[in-house]
Amino acid sequence: MEQKDSPTLVDKSFPLFSKPRRAKPSEAPKPSQNPIPQTPQLEKFSSSSAAADATSISAFSDLGLAEWAIQTCKELGMRKPTPVQTHCIPKILAGCDVLGIAQTGSGKTAAFALPILNRLAEDPYGVFALVITPTRELAFQLAEQFRALGSCLHLRCSVVVGGMDMITQAKALVSRPHVVVATPGRVKVLLEENPDIPKVFQGTKFLVLDEADRVLDVGFEEELRVIFQCLPKTRQTLLFSATMTSNLQTLLELSANKAYFYEAYEGFRTVETLKQQYVFIPKTVKDAYLVHILSKMEDMNIRSAMIFASRCRDCHLLSLLLEELEVEAAALHSLKSQALRLSAVQHFKSGRVSILLATDVASRGLDIPTVDLVINYDLPRYPRDYVHRVGRTARAGRGGLAVSFVTENDVDLVHEIEAELGKQLEKFECKENEVLSDFTKVLKAKRVATMKMMDDGFEEKVKERKKQKLKTLAEKGLLKKRSKKRKREKASAKPSDK
Repeated sequence: MEQKDSPTLVDKSFPLFSKPRRAKPSEAPKPSQNPIPQTPQLEKFSSSSAAADATSISAFSDLGLAEWAIQTCKELGMRKPTPVQTHCIPKILAGCDVLGIAQTGSGKTAAFALPILNRLAEDPYGVFALVITPTRELAFQLAEQFRALGSCLHLRCSVVVGGMDMITQAKALVSRPHVVVATPGRVKVLLEENPDIPKVFQGTKFLVLDEADRVLDVGFEEELRVIFQCLPKTRQTLLFSATMTSNLQTLLELSANKAYFYEAYEGFRTVETLKQQYVFIPKTVKDAYLVHILSKMEDMNIRSAMIFASRCRDCHLLSLLLEELEVEAAALHSLKSQALRLSAVQHFKSGRVSILLATDVASRGLDIPTVDLVINYDLPRYPRDYVHRVGRTARAGRGGLAVSFVTENDVDLVHEIEAELGKQLEKFECKENEVLSDFTKVLKAKRVATMKMMDDGFEEKVKERKKQKLKTLAEKGLLKKRSKKRKREKASAKPSDK
């Protein structure tokens, strides 16, 4: 495979950004004494404090949006634009490629959806925008937001993700919806297996990568190349993320179109309204502490909580444990069917259950305003994943609490996180004698849960998934590349531990 030899995802032949728009042949350029060099124009706005917030006083009517869009914002309770919306919407309407880096919960979706719909309303036809996102749940959420913002346009929006019927999805694409929200893998398969699908995207005006740092992970390289080759070169490219990476920086520099870079803060930051704490405990009592904290939710005035585990196995085991203890919770991980995954999110969003157990599949973009507590049952491997997880709470100016379980093996991870955040986590006050009073009860429940997991064949599913994942990575030639990437990231993190 040619891609095997490619040293990095972002080389100059990578067809992500569009070519610059050229003047019509009849419009001959005027001679100038100071000719403009033929290089991409890059405009950058970067702020981490009041300068960004000062612009948020403007109204949607000041951004160049049509009257119907302004009215829709009012009906949806969007009183004034957020900083990322204030800065990015006019630039997108002006035809720029845009890279927007802003905190979770800052209104990034509306920042690209509103100008796309504004342009669509002027000339509605075919697949006007393709939005690529890393997870299925986020794809469905983005589609809901597009439909809400485009309700008066009779918007046709299709979701194309794995775990759903491909024939139905192919038919939906051939009918040419206005907006397609998709995960990379499923779009690649449809493009390769159905000769009618590539034609669908020939007139696409916008390409959006939401949670762009994750989408541009090297594991998606092959999928992205197939997708981008089917898109016109005159499109606008919009990248939005909560964290900046070297891949995003390189792509910005390679932009052949006039580009705008908006960065609301520098580095890994969390909102000031988020209280971040830790509890240092032996690994053997993590379950007891989890059950204890959940039992105190009402006393702590906590309406709902998200619990993050690093592996599907642990997430599933915790769900069986809580079920055995008669604690109602929903579970979300990649070894569940798509129908069950959507059901878990919907039950949690609607308040039917107040606890959602999840892997990092739920750490990105999910907008559930009423989450009051995030528990890191397992600490994530990288600081940026911590930022995304705790960003599920304290959204849109609300307060929130994040509690991380730290064992003797996690000390270095905590130091990395604190170094990136520029602040130390506070100690979570918990009475050990109260926690351990139910230790025997929790231990018995975990034994039953473990037996149930063995009986339902979950371990076999884990082994099969791991085998399939390794096979896919080997076919793409990515096993060595991923291993080298992890070594580099670990090596670069070491100095911050000191």
